[in-house]
Amino acid sequence: MSILTIAEAAKLIAAKKLSPVELAKTHLDRIGRLDPQLNAFLMVTAERALADAKSAEARQMSGSLHGKLDGIPIAHKDIYNTAGIRTTAHSKLLKDNVPTRDARTVAKWVEAGTVMLGKLSTHEFAFGGPSFDLPWPPARNPWNREHFTAGSSSGTGAAVAAGLIMGGTGSDTGGSIRGPAALCGIAGIKPTYGLCSRVGILPLAYSLDHAGPMAWTAEDCALLLQGMAGHDAEDPASADRPVPDFTAELGKGAKGLRIGVVRHFFETDNRASDATRAGIDGALDFFRKEGAEVRDITLSPMVEYFAVGWLIMITEAFALHGPWLRERFNDYSEMLRDRVALAAMLTGPDIVQATRRRRVLCREMAEAMADLDVIVMASAPAEAPRIDNVPKWSGIEKPSFTMPCNVTGFPAISICTGFGEGGLPVSMQLAGKPFTEPTLFRAAHAYETAMPWRAKRPAMAS
Repeated sequence: MSILTIAEAAKLIAAKKLSPVELAKTHLDRIGRLDPQLNAFLMVTAERALADAKSAEARQMSGSLHGKLDGIPIAHKDIYNTAGIRTTAHSKLLKDNVPTRDARTVAKWVEAGTVMLGKLSTHEFAFGGPSFDLPWPPARNPWNREHFTAGSSSGTGAAVAAGLIMGGTGSDTGGSIRGPAALCGIAGIKPTYGLCSRVGILPLAYSLDHAGPMAWTAEDCALLLQGMAGHDAEDPASADRPVPDFTAELGKGAKGLRIGVVRHFFETDNRASDATRAGIDGALDFFRKEGAEVRDITLSPMVEYFAVGWLIMITEAFALHGPWLRERFNDYSEMLRDRVALAAMLTGPDIVQATRRRRVLCREMAEAMADLDVIVMASAPAEAPRIDNVPKWSGIEKPSFTMPCNVTGFPAISICTGFGEGGLPVSMQLAGKPFTEPTLFRAAHAYETAMPWRAKRPAMAS
């Protein structure tokens, strides 16, 4: 069986041409054959998957499917609580943690009929990694297993790219959905802050955390987001507004879109590789030819967004982990404990100034986008580096392309724009105004369907 997208499988399931049970068995078989090389899964829940699939098939046969996600094989990043199923955050500290309640987004996907295949690798507590001093090894990149997946939704990125799952959950505090999406050559969206509930998801930094989906295509991300989004009174940051149809603008093409390019981000602030810049330039040429208006825009230097986001992130993370760090310092990975412990040296005025500057940057991006639909940036500087060549302080050596949209809370999606000299994926990032995800999906889908990149999978997945 060829590797299907969610959109393709949903049509076949609805037409009773594809058995959810056989689909689940196919993916469980792939996991058994390929995951020992990737470490994408921390736990495979085969019995649960087959039970979910049998329920979906019963609904299929009775004509009562719950929607386009019914019968679709997925898995969850292991910071999403799953009732009765271990949730570890990839950490020794939670190796025996078994929640009694599903995260709200997990429950919503259950209601949509998804088939849960298991729990996926992450960086410890969605922050430190890749770490080799934890109970489980880090995930590997299926395009080349000697290379990095980025983080922290590393298992989801690897599992989607290798065809072990059709889609999965990620979280994004400084780029942890878009980073793995970029290096693994898939699609991943960080929705607008507050669009998806974070109840039952182990936090990293409350004011920066976002929940969102990852999949092979932007269209599949739209379908998954449809099943995740919605107001939750238990999440104080949850947006109380109607959930739109995220697929409503798919197929409308790029004509008439107003696109701004933050060129200095990837040409001077953190100069991206030749292949990354060529991929973005090719995408901009495509948008122009399709009738979009494209023009350069200027924002504050990317390092300002990054400095604000990083300071807030480690401070909020230290507020959570400080008590454990004081009592169980050596039970954390070296990578996480050293990064988070930096916050102990920060002062109250540091936090105040970062918070004040954040408000200025949010206003700046909103004003820059006032007459735009989409802004284009890089989502990663280059192809994935070797996994054994990621320095402990790599996250702060150069400013991050993804942090600006965590600082502002604006939605952003990473999609593949081709391949670099080493044969690994390169990417771009499309960002939009708050709650304009349908337009982001429109632009991403227009590009993806016009390019050949979605027809190529990692060699191990073929």
